[in-house]
Amino acid sequence: MSTYKTAAKDKVPIGQKMAFGSGHLVLNLLPGALGFFMFFLLTAFGMDPFLAGLLGGLPRIFDALTDPIMGFISDNTNSRWGRRRPYIFIGAILSGILFAVLWQLDENNSQTYNFWYFLIFSMVFLIGNTMYATPLVGLGYEMTSDYNERTRLMAFANTMGQIAWMVVPWFWVIIADPEIFETQAVGVRQLSMIVAGVCIVLGILPAIFCKGIDARNMENRKKISFKTLLSNLKDLFKGIKEVSKNKPFMKLCGATFLVFNGFQMVAAFSVYIIVFYMFNGDYGAAGTWPAWFSTITAVLTAFVVIPIISKMSDKWGKRKAFIISTVLSIIGYLLKWWGFETSLNDKFNQTSLGQSLNSGVGALFDYLNPFLESVGMSWFSIDTSQGAPWLIFIPIPLMAFGLGGLFTLMMSMTADVCDLDELKNGMPRKEGTFGAIYWWMVKLGQAIALVLGGLVLKLVGFISDAETQTLETMNNLRIADIVIPSVTAALAIWVMYTYSLNEERAREIKAELIKRRGEL
Repeated sequence: MSTYKTAAKDKVPIGQKMAFGSGHLVLNLLPGALGFFMFFLLTAFGMDPFLAGLLGGLPRIFDALTDPIMGFISDNTNSRWGRRRPYIFIGAILSGILFAVLWQLDENNSQTYNFWYFLIFSMVFLIGNTMYATPLVGLGYEMTSDYNERTRLMAFANTMGQIAWMVVPWFWVIIADPEIFETQAVGVRQLSMIVAGVCIVLGILPAIFCKGIDARNMENRKKISFKTLLSNLKDLFKGIKEVSKNKPFMKLCGATFLVFNGFQMVAAFSVYIIVFYMFNGDYGAAGTWPAWFSTITAVLTAFVVIPIISKMSDKWGKRKAFIISTVLSIIGYLLKWWGFETSLNDKFNQTSLGQSLNSGVGALFDYLNPFLESVGMSWFSIDTSQGAPWLIFIPIPLMAFGLGGLFTLMMSMTADVCDLDELKNGMPRKEGTFGAIYWWMVKLGQAIALVLGGLVLKLVGFISDAETQTLETMNNLRIADIVIPSVTAALAIWVMYTYSLNEERAREIKAELIKRRGEL
């Protein structure tokens, strides 16, 4: 257990933590909403599946290119408001406005027009979003220099970020409800404006209330202008090269690539298994169980798992906390085989506990349904009259340790490697560049995961327009749903097993930097 006590000057006030957390909520809400809204490109606007796939993939490539550039710009910015905050403020407003504009598609326009409209505005939206996201991540790395307080800050921010994932699974239910919106297209247009407004309000809070390091006297910053564009590009590539030589950081990137994208590759499989295996392709019978599965996962991640991981990090260090949490997630993935087994769920519903759950939850929603219907939220209800797949929730607490531990600990450890980079390469500090490259790896891997996820569906014999799937197909899909994230998580443990930047070394680096800067 750590024997160090965080100094008062290194503690981040709760108000700043909440403001930074609101920024992380936006960081999750915008891509989460974008992902769920993409479904309606096909159903509401009649987009060809291949063209819809291009609209999902092409902007990601562009986004990956802009991140390191924005990181370099924010690292070298010199303003009275700091290096990051002006971009966060402007980027939040642009991101919200452009997100709403992006989804003002008209279903009566030609498919070609809608394709180019969406592609062009996707690129413009991503510029605004990069202007917001990259400096925000960099700001988080520099809000405290304390080894343990960094984990607490990231844990708080990721807890707030999970709120987005409690909400976005219900977007497709809300938009598709004819009692709320006249058509799906109308629902997309109107809900996008609501999401945009929320993101603008929450997004500017970090720019107003959060404080980074005092960079007024930071040396060796490059001048950012059109005249220095060529030399800036050379400095950008030099910085990227220096970052790529940072071995602890590359281990963080490698482990994140494996854990996150192993999860992403099979993320949609749970929905398919619930609908086509447990309910034999009957979307009506499956009801809102897929949405509840995602929401409860986010709730447990936010309010149970992340606080536990933060305590584990304080007691055993970040590397050990990551390994333990990843092992627990593998156990959770393995439990999905039994949790998603139809016969076991049927047997559980016949037990006294299962019957008590069905009657209790059924009675609760019988009481709530009149109110839900009166406020237009009838889609929120649950029908337990024929039993419910309660066992699907058994693996969630353990599975949640995977992503819950990943981003809480990896973002904290990235802040540590920024100190190591300053020790080796001097000023300016490169929080923006480190953050950009880290998330570039995430986005690149996510794009690859989406492609490979589709390939896995094809290999197991899944037919997208079929009303039902064969038992062999679903069993193969269930195996892939377990094996893929388990294997990638195990590989990530192997990558992080020799991670060397522990608390003792991090505090030695901090002391040396303080001495070098001449700070008290």
